[in-house]
Formats: sequence, C-alpha cells, structure tokens
Amino acid sequence: MKNEPRTAPAEGVHDLPARVSPAELLARGRDEVTGYGEEITERGGRPMTHGFDKDFWERHWQQGRAGGPGSMGGNPPNPYLARETSGLRPGTALDAGCGGGAEAIWLASHGWHVTAADISSEALARAAERAATSGAPERLQWVEADLSVWRPGAQFDLVMTHYAHPAMPQLEFYDRIAGWVAPGGTLLIVGHLHTPGSTGHGHHHPPAEASATSAAITARMDGMAWEIVTAEEHLRTLTGHGGRAVPLHDVVVRATRCR
Repeated sequence: MKNEPRTAPAEGVHDLPARVSPAELLARGRDEVTGYGEEITERGGRPMTHGFDKDFWERHWQQGRAGGPGSMGGNPPNPYLARETSGLRPGTALDAGCGGGAEAIWLASHGWHVTAADISSEALARAAERAATSGAPERLQWVEADLSVWRPGAQFDLVMTHYAHPAMPQLEFYDRIAGWVAPGGTLLIVGHLHTPGSTGHGHHHPPAEASATSAAITARMDGMAWEIVTAEEHLRTLTGHGGRAVPLHDVVVRATRCR
C-alpha cells in the first residue's frame, strides 16, 4: 500500500493465510518493485488511473524497477522512523501497509515484535526476502490483508504507517489504525504531504486522495484521548534514476494514546 504504497480489495484477507512465513512467501518468487517517488504509468506513457486496489498494487510491484530510491527499492527506511521511536521501549508493533518491509525490519532489529501487513503478495515476498538476512526474522509476522476491512484482533504498543495508500479515504484510514493503538501506546504516521498541485501521481506530487496535512490529521484526534508529540511537514530530496533529484513532501505525526 505504499508509494511506497498500500491498498485493498473487497474482502479482508486474500490468497495467503493470515500469517505466513518468509519461506512460504519466498517460494512464490517475486519481482523487484518500483523506485520510491517514481511516476506510475501504463504502457505508452499514459498516466494510470486506479482505485488503489489489490490489482493496482500487485502490478505496481511486479512492474517496478529494482534499485530505485526509498525503501521500496531495497534502500534504508525513511529517516523519521529512528528519530520518532528512539525513546520508546520496544514492545509489540504493527506496520500498516508495510510495502517492501524496510521500516518493519528496522524495528524488529531494534527489539520490537512486529506484525507487518500489506495487501500485495508481491510486496510481502520482497519484504520476506529482505528479512531473511536481517538478523531478526523471528520477530516479524507477515500478513496479507486489505487494511480497509481487516482487523488485527489485538492492540499494539506502536502502530505505524509509512506512505500507505489504502483503498479508502486517507484520513479515515488514519482514524482506523489509530484504534489499534493500546492505551499508553504510540501512533506514528509518515505520509505524503498534501501540497498545491497534488492532482496526479507524478514525480513531484502524489494524488490528492493519498495525501494529507499535519493539521488535518491532528484535528481528528480527540485531545482527551491523544497527546500530540510530533506534527511536522518536511521537504527532502532523494536521488532518482539517472541521478535526477526527486523532491518528497512529507508529513509526520506522532501521538501517544492517553486512554
């Protein structure tokens, strides 16, 4: 579900069992994924129209190129993860829309027990391959699920999402995963910042429906139930294919659940 994306079809869980091992995923064999921030197009160069459903994300991962910038291409996790979790005591975590698994694997390597969920079996296979050499595969569970309807059946000390694009309104998705945070736990949202001109899924702007502002996210949080720790917006630049600069407009929100 990342663009690194994530998304959903009509039912909650798809072809794989709810929990699968890295070995089972690897046995299915997957292709590389799209470089972070790359434009998604159909053959012939026309912009792709989509509903962020399972078919969209499977094609996205199957047709993507390896070695692109960002965690979908196998590079390190986004820089906000370490900063926002460094002061937290490791416990249970859910990565909602884990994509290629960079953030989930990093968290597991730092002592967390992570459930990593995504709608794409292609993404999960890439994540499982990467996790096999991470040194902490036993602390990772991979779940193929549609996050717009799936429920984890438990609450977590940390619920995080990184650039996930679900098959539902973006802010409603954030509301939904916030309900999976245990009292005293942390919600971490790293997403695409909604900026003027966010009308398509190109190099510079995600589609408007897949972006948000920090104010829009925090406005939906009950002040009696949440303590806002971080609410920031950033512009950073990655080096894309051919050495071109890829600007990324990010929104970062971290909140602690009080009750």
